[in-house]
Amino acid sequence: MKNKKLNILLSAPRGFCAGVERAIEIVEKSLKKYGSPVYVRHEIVHNKYVVDDLKSKGAIFVEELEEISDKTRPVIFSAHGVPKHVSIDAMKHNMEYVDATCPLVSKVHREAENLNKLGFHLILIGHKNHPEVIGTMGQLPKGSIDLIQDENEAENYSPKIKDKIAYVTQTTLSVDDTINIINVLKKKFPNIKEPVKEDICYATTNRQKAVKNIAQKCDMFFVIGSRNSSNSVRLVEVAQKSGCVESYLIHSESVIPFDKINNCETIGVSSGASAPEILVNDFLDKLNQKYQLEIKEVEIIKEDIVFKVPKKLN
Repeated sequence: MKNKKLNILLSAPRGFCAGVERAIEIVEKSLKKYGSPVYVRHEIVHNKYVVDDLKSKGAIFVEELEEISDKTRPVIFSAHGVPKHVSIDAMKHNMEYVDATCPLVSKVHREAENLNKLGFHLILIGHKNHPEVIGTMGQLPKGSIDLIQDENEAENYSPKIKDKIAYVTQTTLSVDDTINIINVLKKKFPNIKEPVKEDICYATTNRQKAVKNIAQKCDMFFVIGSRNSSNSVRLVEVAQKSGCVESYLIHSESVIPFDKINNCETIGVSSGASAPEILVNDFLDKLNQKYQLEIKEVEIIKEDIVFKVPKKLN
């Protein structure tokens, strides 16, 4: 018998952003147009459920083009973007490719290229080895862009060229942490050129604002998402810094900590930009088996952004 009442504050917006929806649609439309198999370089988005679903429909995931034995089959580049050499390699092999890079990541790529052409030495604020960072750094000649991951690295940064530097950022960073890094850089380099429009994407910003809005009212906070999803991990950090220390990521192998939830009155729930809503519902269903749920969705902004898929797939 469910005798404990549990209040759920459901953060909104949450889950899929326009870039993720577009990337998944590109794989599905490619399978429809070309038949299976269709190859995808790197996980199309960082979510096991999504990747497994697309595998079941005929997508084959690889990390590099060399792994594709049948080069007559099309390949899709993931939403995180790829270094320039990847599309050049695909052309060398006469491969049909579809670029599912999120348009907001492509914007950062173009920005970096333009600044490089204008003679600026670039700083990229981001996380080492994240595919988006590898893709952005791979747009420019080696040595013309440096990665800075935190305030400490910003403090100790000493570029070869000091009079003409600019920065761009990964799109899925913590808004607050990034502002702190930027402030350090601006103090050190008063003439540093910043992006015309900030690079952290609307979806990352909105999801972080929504979590901040409810975190301090919660005894525990759960973010549904993958461990390798940068924006999901950042949401957990945002919840912790906003007053809910007991904030956790719920991924495909997570065990729900019912022993801790038993002591809670209110818990918060959100999901990363690559986590489908079905995973949020699964989590709520598991809670519903043990508690009387009182669910309240707290929405701070409506999202209506849609990105079109490439014309050749329509």
